[in-house]
Amino acid sequence: MRPDVQDQVFSIIAREALREPSELSPEMTLDELGLDSLGLVEVIFAIEEAFDVSVPFNANEPAASQFDMSSVGAIVGAVERLVSGGKPSTAVA
Repeated sequence: MRPDVQDQVFSIIAREALREPSELSPEMTLDELGLDSLGLVEVIFAIEEAFDVSVPFNANEPAASQFDMSSVGAIVGAVERLVSGGKPSTAVA
């Protein structure tokens, strides 16, 4: 994981989960962080704005969108692929 992308994604997720970025780990799920569907939408919008990318519409359905949101680390990996111009995949970072 690229530290700059990871730090920014951790910051975004932590802000929405009302936590400190240092409390997050790549293995954590959004459910563990207490983020509901509205929180997920806020995370997606913040990622799109921060990185100037478009997260696939069905991001909460990895099989349909190929943007894995199953864990904090998976989100970081998917954002890294979008930032680098690659297509997101379902591989966990």
